[in-house]
Amino acid sequence: MTAQRAVIIGASHAGAQLAASLRQERWTGEIVLIGDESALPYQRPPLSKAYLASKSTLKDLEIRSVEFYSKHGIQLLDATVEAIDRSAGSLSLSTGDALTYDKLALCTGARPRRLPTPGADLAGVYYLRTAADVGLIRKAATPGRRAVIVGGGYIGLETAASLRALGLEVTVLEATERVLERVTAPEVSAFFDRIHRSEGVDIRTGALVEALTGDSRVREVVLASGESIPADLLIVGIGVEPNVDLAAAADLAVDNGVVIDDHARTSDHNIVAAGDCASHDMARYGRRIRLESVPSAAEQAKVAAATICGKPKEIKALPWFWSDQYDLKLQIAGLNTGYDEVVLSGNPTRDRDFTCYYLRSAELIAADCINRPRDFMFSKRVISQQLPIDRAELSLAGAV
Repeated sequence: MTAQRAVIIGASHAGAQLAASLRQERWTGEIVLIGDESALPYQRPPLSKAYLASKSTLKDLEIRSVEFYSKHGIQLLDATVEAIDRSAGSLSLSTGDALTYDKLALCTGARPRRLPTPGADLAGVYYLRTAADVGLIRKAATPGRRAVIVGGGYIGLETAASLRALGLEVTVLEATERVLERVTAPEVSAFFDRIHRSEGVDIRTGALVEALTGDSRVREVVLASGESIPADLLIVGIGVEPNVDLAAAADLAVDNGVVIDDHARTSDHNIVAAGDCASHDMARYGRRIRLESVPSAAEQAKVAAATICGKPKEIKALPWFWSDQYDLKLQIAGLNTGYDEVVLSGNPTRDRDFTCYYLRSAELIAADCINRPRDFMFSKRVISQQLPIDRAELSLAGAV
């Protein structure tokens, strides 16, 4: 009998984990991991942090060594998949070749949302998703230059911190009324606003970008208010969109991502999906969610590998996230959607460490923990096990 072949499209966190997990689950057939970057699979979160600030190299970011892939018989293929033929169990590659599969995994990730503004195609406008993107930004990010960042989410603020460390003048433009508005409570937004301003970042909220101007290179950002802000380089951080084109063209179910069940299966049971491209109906939250989270990508990948090997496992871990800015480590447990109360431990208007607990109907559903790893571990346990909590205990500084 011919050995079966598992093909993984996408060589980032989910893809690399899925390949390793297949061997751990005793998959004895071929494994082909297809990526469209020539580098080995690498960690993406440090790109806007240590890597941009030149504190680490791409070698430092490698998820696993080249020896690991060789030892475990994982073939790395530098190519782009152009089409999936589900009936034939075949992929069309950018090299002109066809590659057959018995089991297929979609780990295609996401791409930066483009800035829909006149002048967005000027030189000096950057997006931050890959090591190559950061390489271009690094070349432009010389001390004293003026960087404008569009978007006051995590990527925008992490990038601001890194550029300040490199000696640039930094302005952050956020369209809503506060930074991190979509993901945090006002108290957390105010904390990060205070920290960044103290580090010399010019933060503008309610700032709508109307146009970018310059000859062949961006020179100014024109706001809807009529104000113009000088820019030697501009970085766009306004979110990402899942890469679902291949899945949609192959007639797989898509809903803000490739739809997967609790076992990471798509609407074709020979195809699984994991990572930023996957959309999962999470019973814990009663809705379909696409998580942009390395821990979630890793868990989904492990479950997907087990599914391919015919072993029943389910996606059920609590979502968690992190962000590094200056000397601050923000660790987030759970999703705060629908919270009706916050309890603070510490003083975010003065301190550089505190925790914001999010409650819904007196139940702890999420926590933002800044420089408080013990609070983070405590919160993960309480939320996962749905344990009762005492508000008075939560509000005590260093409550755990």
